[in-house]
Amino acid sequence: MLQFRFSAVLKELFQSNLKRPLTGITRNKTSLPIHYCSSNASLDVQVSFKLKLLHAGVHRPLLCATPGTRTYCTKTEGAAIPVTESAIPVTDQEKKDETAKEAAAEKRRKAGILPSLEDLLFYTIAEGQEKIPVHKFLTALKATGLRTGDPRLKECMDTLKVTLKNTSDGVMLDRDLFKKCVQSNIVLLTQAFRKKFVIPDFQSFSSHIDELYESAKNLTEGQVADYIPQLAKFSPDLWAVSLCTVDGQRHTVGDTKVPFCLQSCVKPLKYAIAVHDHGTEYVHRFIGKEPSGLRFNKLFLDEDDKPHNPMVNAGAIVCTSLIKQGASNAEKFDYVMNFLNKMAGNEYVGFSNATFQSERESGDRNFAIGYYLKEKKCFPEGTDMTSILDFYFQLCSIEVTCESASVMAATLANGGFCPITGERVLSPEAVRDTLSLMHSCGMYDFSGQFAFHVGLPAKSGVAGGILLVVPNVMGIMCWSPPLDKLGNSVRGIQFCTDLVSLFNFHNYDNLRHFAKKHDPRREGGDQRQFTFGPMDYESLQQELALKDSLWKKVVPTDCHEDSSTTVVYRMESVGERN
Repeated sequence: MLQFRFSAVLKELFQSNLKRPLTGITRNKTSLPIHYCSSNASLDVQVSFKLKLLHAGVHRPLLCATPGTRTYCTKTEGAAIPVTESAIPVTDQEKKDETAKEAAAEKRRKAGILPSLEDLLFYTIAEGQEKIPVHKFLTALKATGLRTGDPRLKECMDTLKVTLKNTSDGVMLDRDLFKKCVQSNIVLLTQAFRKKFVIPDFQSFSSHIDELYESAKNLTEGQVADYIPQLAKFSPDLWAVSLCTVDGQRHTVGDTKVPFCLQSCVKPLKYAIAVHDHGTEYVHRFIGKEPSGLRFNKLFLDEDDKPHNPMVNAGAIVCTSLIKQGASNAEKFDYVMNFLNKMAGNEYVGFSNATFQSERESGDRNFAIGYYLKEKKCFPEGTDMTSILDFYFQLCSIEVTCESASVMAATLANGGFCPITGERVLSPEAVRDTLSLMHSCGMYDFSGQFAFHVGLPAKSGVAGGILLVVPNVMGIMCWSPPLDKLGNSVRGIQFCTDLVSLFNFHNYDNLRHFAKKHDPRREGGDQRQFTFGPMDYESLQQELALKDSLWKKVVPTDCHEDSSTTVVYRMESVGERN
């Protein structure tokens, strides 16, 4: 099952007739009322004459409801989705009318009057040409954020390779060849090229990410962790950022293919697995939910003689004991690796035996914590503590790259579904609880400040990684080995702070009212309605005149004035800082 929002194109396909023509759709967006500017009808002017055909009544039999049922539209996350309701009785005459409409639409489509989705996509990319260069299609695809290696596009890419081998020039696609290549993935591709993903203008967003990356790259503070000898071998100059949205859009910058160990970044992942397997109630019989206020490796329990939370070492060791109880360490390790591979969309997940041996040889503090937990009877009955510590060290030594870890984070952002495979990996309960504890306890002794300033769930590790989740939007992995005195990546903290300073990703950024931040989830810049009294208008214009303002102008609309004479205005974002 593909995990992305169905675009308005699908809604239009279910309509055999439109009640009004598409007059005025291709006007400049700024001349439209606010609700129209952000509507699903707005498209690029250069292809609007092609898309008028679509609005004239495209109807594909493949997407039709089954005879004897009636369809209606419901809204889910802002997208209109056709729903079949078999419980509503349909008369024989309605069935005949529906069948006749379907037959007429199919006849017109076959006659070439109504183009298919494949045709419309071809026209959009070809821009009036009879053939499309393959590199142009792939470049346009990359601009949407999709990769040619995306598992959801495998059939399309395989067909493209075979097709090119059999063509005379091997670089050009006419309309028929193009349709043959894209037909298996047309819904996803249409969604991408109509900018209906969670980040519509992905190129602009990516350029901002690159700027934030370069800004943090200049930092030279921090020290590489050396209490685990193997970690001390990493260069302090390594710096990488990767992101993956809930629709599978990808962007990477820096040393994103260099493997590194998850270390403490694995703690929320194994906690999610434990909750997925056993449920919240069972897991928290053994582990608390409160921030400890102490160093992550302290020998200290709460008043109930339980570890404070699963993000500190004591809690993570107990959490490790809850996974696949009764199985051997080999079976347990394979079980967790299988989960992590699914979360990463089958991208790189490895294991560093050298780090594992190094951790075990220098793990006196963790052995002390283990014996303390055993004394306090914190483990499930029958637990072999030394075996659990071995398993704990193994999980800390699991390797990822920034790219694969960003997909893991995106799986958490996407409610447990991997964005690039569509597979359900974790239960909603496990994801909710994991993000809650990441938000309150994930950043060592910096958790409170991080929650205050960044306002997003995150988990850091002493290898230099920060696993950051923007719920319902994207997952991000930052990695740079130099750490601050609290054990967090210096560059990673700076990047996360700058990210929410520029974009309204903080959990408590209000999306409706004025904030001098970008909203990359909106198409065509940031166009929003705000309500404020006439006396505030002059003050607001003064604020907009400030050098660092993100807003170009305030345009009064012809909306209305309410009983308190408050006027509705529309803001138009310039898209970048002055």
